[in-house]
Order: sequence, then C-alpha cells, then structure tokens
Amino acid sequence: MRLTQYARGGGAGKLPPGELEGLIRGLTGPAGDGALLLGAADGDDAAVLRLDGTRAVASTVDVVPPVVDDPYDWGRIAAANALSDVYAVGGEPVMALNLLGWPRDVLPADLAREVLRGGRDVAARAGCPVAGGHSVDDPEPKYGLAVTGTADPGRLLRLADGRPGLPLSLTKPIGTGALTARHRATGERFPHAVETMAALNAEAARLALAAGVRCATDVTGFGLLGHLYKLARASGVTAVLDAAAVPVLDGARECVRDGFVPGGTRRNLAWVSPHADFGRLAEERRLLLADAQTSGGLLIAGEIPGAVVIGELVERRAHTLVVR
Repeated sequence: MRLTQYARGGGAGKLPPGELEGLIRGLTGPAGDGALLLGAADGDDAAVLRLDGTRAVASTVDVVPPVVDDPYDWGRIAAANALSDVYAVGGEPVMALNLLGWPRDVLPADLAREVLRGGRDVAARAGCPVAGGHSVDDPEPKYGLAVTGTADPGRLLRLADGRPGLPLSLTKPIGTGALTARHRATGERFPHAVETMAALNAEAARLALAAGVRCATDVTGFGLLGHLYKLARASGVTAVLDAAAVPVLDGARECVRDGFVPGGTRRNLAWVSPHADFGRLAEERRLLLADAQTSGGLLIAGEIPGAVVIGELVERRAHTLVVR
C-alpha cells in the first residue's frame, strides 16, 4: 500500500514559517525567563529547562505524515527527525513517547505496527527507550515522538550564539524534499535518501560540543535557507552562503528541474527572499537551497570532522542572507 497517498500534502506537513511565528507570538514563555534557558523566543529546536547548576532537561515533539511508502522506513525517519531536535541543542535523549494518528478503518493495524517498530529501532540506536505514548483515530496517518533529554546548561547549542568570523558547516546533504516529492508522485524509490533521513545526528552533536561550538540548529521543514535565516537573525549577523559548496543528494537537482518541488519549499523561499541577496542565482538553485527537508543534518557555526564548510557568518549587513 502506498502510504504517501494518504498524506494530505507532500513533505513533512509543517505550517509555513511566517504563519507559524505569527501564530505563537506572545503565547510561550521567553527564553531566559527564570529557569527556561531555551524556548520559543528565537525558535530553538528544543525547549531547555535548568534543573540546577550542572543539569538541564531538554524537551521536544515532532510528528510527520508519511514521507515514504515503506512503513518501517517511515517510522525510522520520523524517529530520527524527532530525536534530532534534542541533539541540535546539545542534549542527549533519554526517553521517548510514541505519537500515532491512524485511519484504523482504512489502513491495517499491521502497517501501524511496522511504523512503531521502525521508530523503536532508531530510538534504540540512540540509547533512548520508547516508553509508551498516545494514539488517535485520524483520517491522515501521522507518526512521531515526544522526546525528553538531558543537557549541560553551560554547554548548549543556541541559535543566538553565532558570531562574525565563524564558518558554517553542514553535516548532511540536502534534497530529501525534492526526492520524496518524486517518490510520492511516481513511486520511484531513493534508498540513499531514506538512509540519510534515518541517520542520527548524535555523533555530529558530540563532535560540535567537543570542538567548543556554541551555535547550531538542524535543517528540517524550513529548508537550509529558512534555518540559516533563523540562525543569522537570532545572532544579529549576516550569513554568507556558498551555494556551490552545499552538498546535494544524487538526483535532487534533477527532481527540482523536473518540477518535483514541495509546496513547503516554495513557501520557504518566499519567506526568506525579502531578507536575502541572491545575486544572479537561478531560480532552480534557490528552490533547492530552500528544499523542505525531513530529518536533515546539523547546521553548525564552526567546524567539525566530516562536515562540509558551506559559508561563514559576518558582521550584520543590509541583508540577513547573502548567497553567492
């Protein structure tokens, strides 16, 4: 059964970034308010609450509709995507809860079991037990995790801690949005994209903390450009991106050229364009850089082994993003 045909829209189903920011404005506690070290003020990937001088708890939740047809792979991808938020703030996941929406009168229960099995297996690789969860009868299948982690309050990765002179590094190639859009439309499979999305960001986060990095985020539904814009805006700097240096999954450029572009990608590009200087960069290249990812890599203000340097942070200029 083609699970992606039961998703109402393509991609991870996020609300448009500008719309989301307006929706939650004033409704969440600001970061730095008492024990709350990270919250929704800058859009950091997980909330972090200080417990004492050496301990903090990190908390996040992420749910996605099916981005691939194989239920086990979907479960793996959704779990890695949720766990990534804890890694992106410098935390270590310690427990997760399943969140499952399932059209029980349409899709058989054994497919749901495969989704849950995929999530469990990826969480197990992270050393994070899945201790129950919640399910609802839902016309659109959805799956994800609520994840609790621990962190050192003195060694967090924050959006607002980027500084001029720092290089920008990326730990996974982009292009999953375009490839999964083609998969949804044609049924064509892209195993290399699946394995990229199912890979954990645990080692990248460990290396970043070991290198003294203080600023990072993960690249998910708002695309590389969207998440880079959020980082530069929060840090009060300009991000200069070398488009040619950005690693891209095999086949993704051809997907964009052939029109397999998720709606979320176009919304991402529209959101950042007023704040960006693209020079003469072609529209297809812009769309690829804005490609709405699922379970992408870490975007780091610094350098770590294995990551590709794709640009740098500089003093604030007229535009928050400069793409060359």
